Amino acid sequence: AQEVTGMVFQPFSEVQGELSTVTQAPVTDSYARVEYHIECEAAINEQINIEYTISYVYHALHSYFARDNVGLPGFAKFFKEASDEEREHAHMLMDYQTKRGGRVELKPLAAPEMEFANDDKGEALYAMELALSLEKLNFQKLQALQAIADKHKDAALCDFVEGGLLSEQVDAVKEHAVYVSQLRRVGKGVGVYLLDQELGEEEA
Repeated sequence: AQEVTGMVFQPFSEVQGELSTVTQAPVTDSYARVEYHIECEAAINEQINIEYTISYVYHALHSYFARDNVGLPGFAKFFKEASDEEREHAHMLMDYQTKRGGRVELKPLAAPEMEFANDDKGEALYAMELALSLEKLNFQKLQALQAIADKHKDAALCDFVEGGLLSEQVDAVKEHAVYVSQLRRVGKGVGVYLLDQELGEEEA
């Protein structure tokens, strides 16, 4: 038979290297893993812990504002939704880790503070400034994760972080910054009550 010329991609010969890694892999290894550096895997696990930790803090804030002697249910609702969102981010990262053939390693979570009263600023401003700081810190952590992905030329991980997490984090920083500005403007009086009403009426 006449040999076919001009062929560039020869799958049956080129796939042999990958095929050997699949056929020789022990059952404890992932068959899906490809071009996934161990530093990327470790960084994903670290970010999972960060997201869960921030969720834990927000849940503590929710519990505080839900108290009858604090009486700010709108803020309680806001921080409950924020806690749920951070936990969902952790789930996204866990799903991605599994998809890439990595192994999820859950780490201990630091116990958050449970008291947020502040005589100088009031608990609402104090809590929102804390939340804004956490959102900014999380943005920096996500940038560090993206840098590790870029270092190892992991285009898939870069796309996941930039498209699925970083862009949303920018919005979260802006949202919290606006609330901090509003709380600084209204002080500790009736303005806090009005903002609490607004937060309670907003849809998730």
